[in-house]
Amino acid sequence: MRHPLAAALFVASILPGVAFAQTSKEKALEARIAELERQVQLLVTAQQQQQGQIAQTQSQVTEVRTLQAQTPAAAPAPAVPAGKRPIQVTSITPNAAAGTTFRYGGFIKADFMTTRTSDGALPEGAVGRYLYIPTQTPVGGQASSTDTDFHAKFSRFNLGVDTVTENGDKLTGFIELDFFGNALANQVNNLYGGTLRHAYMSWNNWLAGQTWSNFVDATILPEAADIVGPTDGALFSRQTQIRYTRGAFSVSAENTETLTTPYQGGNTILASDHGAMPDLTARYNWKGTWGTFGLSAIARQYRTRSALTNDTEFGGAIAGGGRWIINSNNDLRYQLAYGEGLGRYLGLGNGSDVEIDVDGNIHTVGTWAGWLAWRHDYSAKLRSTIMYSRVDYDHSLANTGGLASKSQQSIRANVFYSPLPKVDVGAELMYGRREAENGDSGDISRLQFTTKYSF
Repeated sequence: MRHPLAAALFVASILPGVAFAQTSKEKALEARIAELERQVQLLVTAQQQQQGQIAQTQSQVTEVRTLQAQTPAAAPAPAVPAGKRPIQVTSITPNAAAGTTFRYGGFIKADFMTTRTSDGALPEGAVGRYLYIPTQTPVGGQASSTDTDFHAKFSRFNLGVDTVTENGDKLTGFIELDFFGNALANQVNNLYGGTLRHAYMSWNNWLAGQTWSNFVDATILPEAADIVGPTDGALFSRQTQIRYTRGAFSVSAENTETLTTPYQGGNTILASDHGAMPDLTARYNWKGTWGTFGLSAIARQYRTRSALTNDTEFGGAIAGGGRWIINSNNDLRYQLAYGEGLGRYLGLGNGSDVEIDVDGNIHTVGTWAGWLAWRHDYSAKLRSTIMYSRVDYDHSLANTGGLASKSQQSIRANVFYSPLPKVDVGAELMYGRREAENGDSGDISRLQFTTKYSF
């Protein structure tokens, strides 16, 4: 009896533990099942929401397609040349050709200058009060004069148009104005009339309109407060022309004009537009890491017509100039020209092309002209330029009289600072001298400050 009783007591003692263990496992299993059911329910809910969103999107797409089908198709956006971004999707003007892009620019320039002449005064309103005009430098021993002038005449605005057609033809248009006109100059509100600088179109290799003469390389002109810079000996002319360019070579036929010194006219220069032949030019340019260089030539017909004069003469000129890059902080710019009748293309019409003798016949004026400029950059914002310029005329004293210019020369130095991008402030000191055929001479000195904001 002892062993059965012991066995019964043992079984009775372990049954509660077994029952307790089975209850704990069942509870854990039930908890896991409940958690799985909850997660499944969340997935089902999310799927139902996603299906609802898909159905809503499909409904919206159907509505948009229905509206598109009912609305006439819009014209496609014009083709844009590679690398160009249109100002807006559609053309700015309704008459613009497809694929047209527009650009505009210019600058606001204010000049403040004081000028002293040693042998007489520059007249009120004379161009020489605002620009250095060598032929206007007084000579002859009169009293000296000092004048101060402030103006904003040389502010500019330009507009450009570029088009590339489906056939690959390149069309360009460009127009630029400044305000060098003298309408009511300083009398009332310092009003200035607009003057046309450029107005041309180009088609592939062809150009037609007004721009820099093909005989002139304006890209090498040094930075100056004066709008020209080395005025005495610089080639400087813009006029209407037809030009053809092939690579580095270009030829042009340009507007003709003859600047004449009448018999015993001294420093008087008259314009005549009776020429039958346009001015014909040719140019070739070289360019490399060393800088640039160009050679140009011009052939001209000079003709005068008046009660006392009816004559024609032929002449021309050659020129060479460029920019030599010495290093990253220094460059030299230069130009040299010689011609029989070169005066019209120098500066702002510095001298005459021809002179008239006692019988009314015209004779070309031999002319040497040149300039040299050195630019140094002290930093990315600070720079300066020193330049010298000169022109010599071979007048006949018997034809012109003693007051005609024999030589004109000037030297100037400036410093420019750019405190902000597109903003320049500068100061420039200039000294010039004109010598007449009779030995008289006169000096001009100018201190000029300028500010410019480009856009």
